[in-house]
Amino acid sequence: MKDKQLVPPVKHIPQRTCVACRKTGVKRELVRLVRLPEDEVDIDLTGKKSGRGAYLCPDRVCWENALKTGRLESALRTTLKSENKEKLVNYAKGFDNNNNRQGRSKN
Repeated sequence: MKDKQLVPPVKHIPQRTCVACRKTGVKRELVRLVRLPEDEVDIDLTGKKSGRGAYLCPDRVCWENALKTGRLESALRTTLKSENKEKLVNYAKGFDNNNNRQGRSKN
C-alpha cells in the first residue's frame, strides 16, 4: 500500500461580481447592498441581512456608475427613492480613491 500524502483541504473563498464594473472579487472586499422588504435599500456591512443583495467595489466611480446607469436598481429589482440615492452617494463619498484597486486607472 502506498503512503498517501496528507494535503490540507483548500478553503473555498466566495467570489462576487461588482454590478457596475463587472469585476469579480473576494466577497469580503466588496460592499453589499440589500433591498429590504419595505423597498428600501441599505448598506449591509455584515453581509448577513435578509433580502435581495447586490455588490459594488469600494470605489466611488463604481458607485456613481451603478446609480447613474440604473444597474443597481436592475440588480436589486427595485426603483431607488431619492432619499436612498442620496444616502448611497454620501456613503460613496467616504471612499479613498487615491489607491486604485487592481491597477485601475484614474480616468
